[in-house]
Amino acid sequence: MFKRLLEWLRPGGRNGSPDKLIIGLGNPGHRYAQTRHNAGFVVVERIAGKNGEWKDYRRLASICPEKIDGTAVILVRPLTYMNLSGEAVEALLSHWNLDPEDMLVIHDDLDLPVGSIRLRPGGGSGGHKGVQSIIDCLQCQSFARLRIGIGRPPAGEDVVDYVLKPFSLEERSVLEDVWELAADAARCWVKMGIETAMNRYNRRS
Repeated sequence: MFKRLLEWLRPGGRNGSPDKLIIGLGNPGHRYAQTRHNAGFVVVERIAGKNGEWKDYRRLASICPEKIDGTAVILVRPLTYMNLSGEAVEALLSHWNLDPEDMLVIHDDLDLPVGSIRLRPGGGSGGHKGVQSIIDCLQCQSFARLRIGIGRPPAGEDVVDYVLKPFSLEERSVLEDVWELAADAARCWVKMGIETAMNRYNRRS
């Protein structure tokens, strides 16, 4: 099934390119799987579900084709590690001849409390190195983001250590609902655009 669907999405296939990319930022490998910095990976995996078929794309990203309300979407987990996320994103946009406005980037955010999400239509990186890598590679800030709150580290704890640690048990109990809310927000972006998604979901968290 995956090969047939990927062929359908490939340039020159029956229906051409996918319409949208949903990119979850994170770091590959078991070491990082449950860490705060991998919130983006978690959300795209929730969208794909248990039957999602993931495949490596040129060792730059793991991709999974999806249909959302009739719209052809590619879910993306960059494999370049967080600080080089832009390399994977640039290659995928170029391969399918898509614009930055055709993608949603999902990432963790220190400035939002655990349990909250926020959508925004563009802007700077807010200090997030994965987002900054995308901005640098594309020379563009006009792509939608879905930010997943992970909160600030306790006083005295290094930020890098904090984001690369797993969520606490207490945080995990809160985040189960957040993952589903974020997945729904991403689907809303696909179906109705960033403004509608912001109006619906920025008020709910």
